[in-house]
Amino acid sequence: MGSYRMCVCFTRKFKVTEAAPPTDVKDAFNRYAEGGPHMTAEQLHRFLVDVQGQGFATKGDAEGIVQQLLQKRHHMAKFRRHALTLDDFHHYLFSADLNPPIGDQVHHDMTAPLSDYFIYTGHNSYLTGNQLSSDCSDVPIIKALKRGVRVVELDIWPNSTKDDVHVLHGRTLTTPVELIKCLKSIKEHAFRASPYPVVITLEDHLTPDLQAKVAQMVTQTFGTMLFCPDSECLKELPTPEKLKYRIIISTKPPKEYLEAESNKRKMNNSHNVKESDDDVWGKEPAELTVDQEDEKTDSDASENNQDNEETDACEPEVRLSRAPAYKHLIAIHAGKPKGGLKEGLKVEPDKVRRLSLSEQALEKATMSHGTDVVRFTQKNILRIYPKGTRFNSSNYKPLIGWMHGAQMVAFNMQGYGRYLWLMHGMFRSNGGCGYVKKPDFLMNVNPNGSVFNPKADLPVKKTLKVCILHY
Repeated sequence: MGSYRMCVCFTRKFKVTEAAPPTDVKDAFNRYAEGGPHMTAEQLHRFLVDVQGQGFATKGDAEGIVQQLLQKRHHMAKFRRHALTLDDFHHYLFSADLNPPIGDQVHHDMTAPLSDYFIYTGHNSYLTGNQLSSDCSDVPIIKALKRGVRVVELDIWPNSTKDDVHVLHGRTLTTPVELIKCLKSIKEHAFRASPYPVVITLEDHLTPDLQAKVAQMVTQTFGTMLFCPDSECLKELPTPEKLKYRIIISTKPPKEYLEAESNKRKMNNSHNVKESDDDVWGKEPAELTVDQEDEKTDSDASENNQDNEETDACEPEVRLSRAPAYKHLIAIHAGKPKGGLKEGLKVEPDKVRRLSLSEQALEKATMSHGTDVVRFTQKNILRIYPKGTRFNSSNYKPLIGWMHGAQMVAFNMQGYGRYLWLMHGMFRSNGGCGYVKKPDFLMNVNPNGSVFNPKADLPVKKTLKVCILHY
């Protein structure tokens, strides 16, 4: 007869130790519980109105909070009492579900042009991890949209057989995902968290034939959801309220893309292209650069293969004639006039556009052209993106962009760290709708024509409120 070993496991439940309520919480509890050990629903209702400023709260709301707390914390206590202890009250105050830090109501004016808002913006929205070798997928796009992100970026490239379109981070080891899969996921989840418009920024590396295919995909996928302006260039950006449940496409028009490609080839052939510190993945198209740091193509250079480039150079007019539908889909044109940074920030009276700068280019711009940046963002869209060396999908300080009125401060949503938390916290405001109205001082123009200067030493404005009591 053999011998056997037996292992017996005993389970023991440990109570999670909670931090003791701070003094101000104890004082509030004692005040509204009138010195008693429990706070009733009626007493909690008075607290909600007097302290929390929830004048719309009813006694029924307070009773619901009490019931949820007791069910969550004391499964049996709900049959014995209907009041909160000090610990229950403390738990309620710090509960993100029962007492969220910001209300879920949109309270900003949503009838101003899009340029008047900070917009929740993603960078390389399709990446699941780092910028070099992670998978491309529609999953991070879905997660971002559910969080309330309103700007999704897709880098579109030809597939290996050049008969379809993939989304991937060019010239890296990232595995591609089909464009149509991303578009369908955007359609399904775009307005789960917010009814306000979703902007798709395309980094286009396609031939005209594939651009026409993209136009067909986009049109068939989104249908009437797609916002297509009547004119070729918008003179003023529409409002978020007017664009509810609409999809907006933003990219470089085919003509500007061709000119940039042609100019880049000439510079490459003459070996006069200057290497940029930020240009990790390739070189910029010269006519679309702002001090060699314009569109995000510093991390995804606008290069197709050599055979396509030679064909494109020979027949530019034919190429343009193949993609009229694609051009018509572009609601917000990207790119800039020829010239340096000063010229790139010039405000044109008859059209609006989107300009992209890397985080480093923005810092350089704000040193000498801070007020020009602010003035540009009063009418146009400025997008800031992470420098190309952030291989681990880290992020940068968003405050510099916000302080100068940049609407689209693009972040790696799959990243981590305090700057990303700051971004998430910023867009918890205004009901988490993805649009936060810029402060008036960023939009005001003084009588002498000047605008807000972020570097100026301004006196602190004080507001005196006088309360007159009648006895």
